[in-house]
Amino acid sequence: MDSPQKRNIVIIGGGIIGCCTAYFLTRHDKFNPALDRITLLEATSIASGASGKAGGLLALWAYPACLVPLSYRLHGELAAAHNGIERWGYRRVGCGSLSAVVKNPDIRSKTQKPNEITNGTGAELPIQSAVSDEKDKPWEKLPKQDEAAAGLLQDSPLPADLNWIDGELIHHYEEMGMPGSTETSQVHPFYFTTAIAELAKERGVDIRIGAKVTKINRTKSGVRSVEYEDRRTGDACFIDEITDVVVTAGPWTGKLLPRSRVEGLRAHSVVFDVDISPYAVFTNIQLPTDYVPEHRATKGQKRKHRGNVDPEIYARPGNEAYACGEPDSTIPLPETADLVQCDEAQCDDLVAYIGTVSPVLGAAPIKAKQACYMPRHMRFGEERGPLIGQTSVPGIWIAAGHTCWGVQNAPGTGCLMAELLYDGVAKSADIDKLDPKKFKV
Repeated sequence: MDSPQKRNIVIIGGGIIGCCTAYFLTRHDKFNPALDRITLLEATSIASGASGKAGGLLALWAYPACLVPLSYRLHGELAAAHNGIERWGYRRVGCGSLSAVVKNPDIRSKTQKPNEITNGTGAELPIQSAVSDEKDKPWEKLPKQDEAAAGLLQDSPLPADLNWIDGELIHHYEEMGMPGSTETSQVHPFYFTTAIAELAKERGVDIRIGAKVTKINRTKSGVRSVEYEDRRTGDACFIDEITDVVVTAGPWTGKLLPRSRVEGLRAHSVVFDVDISPYAVFTNIQLPTDYVPEHRATKGQKRKHRGNVDPEIYARPGNEAYACGEPDSTIPLPETADLVQCDEAQCDDLVAYIGTVSPVLGAAPIKAKQACYMPRHMRFGEERGPLIGQTSVPGIWIAAGHTCWGVQNAPGTGCLMAELLYDGVAKSADIDKLDPKKFKV
């Protein structure tokens, strides 16, 4: 009988994909804690990027279809196994899309109190402002729904318990999913990611924080070693005799593996301190042509966006509501997640637009104003699905480019990566279309 192969696996990136990969590797029946070594290298901190600043929406109508059912089911199983309801806010939510027309008489004057800005976990968060001087422009949508998902929308009146939206302004509301069923859930991504990282650590994963990978050394036959900088000491560090490297660095994946063509797109979000009914709401708000948010009017500025805007709003457990806005590409991806710049004016735009249809949110204190970079896999100017699998270099793997559905698809990705590494094949889902080698990575 052949002796078990010793594995020395390095995961690059401590976001939700990397942490789920570490978790499922340690749960695979071929994982041997006496032989196998798993090291996770994270340049800043666990969930410091989009994994800590995303909305946390989970949906059976998400994409890609080959990955979603598995991952959605695993979210439920993880919550049941590890008390996810309490630990990371797992729950079912209602979900709908609405259209609103706001006229000048509908605009209510609000006196804003000074907002205490934190990172959503109680710590003060410095805001780096970068007020845009660009002319007014159309609102750019986040790619949350594909054509198949849009086709699931059903005509419905505004639910009675969706009482934090001004129903008098709503011209159209459609419920997501089949009538009588709930197809949408949520987690708090920061708490989910940090909890999954801790569960992986309990099974023996060596998590190194402040470890910025500078080089993956390889030969024609495979991976050899990884070099990284310890950002706390400035020391150059080295891990050798590696059998596998899994790059799960989100938008930074393209810096380590340029042929992956994974890049980042910045998106801003706001967290409100408010207790509202559990709904995820996609909006399409038509504003008066002469409407200017107060924070811009006081500076003599015009409105940044012309026409309609479509912020997304997600209620959360624990007296929170999360809202995200359009993406932008004005600031290039920085070297690390702690250097991401937040344009406070864009966050204030988001708050103002939402306040036109929700007096409740318009009057709520703000817990956080933040920005992150959404990882997307681009080919010929078009956004493609995530890359999951081995690259053309033996021993170098990639799991990145999940766009706005990284939280939804992280458990499925982690499960499949564990199968690929230990079994040599993805057993739980057919993800052949996501194979990096199909894209010459």
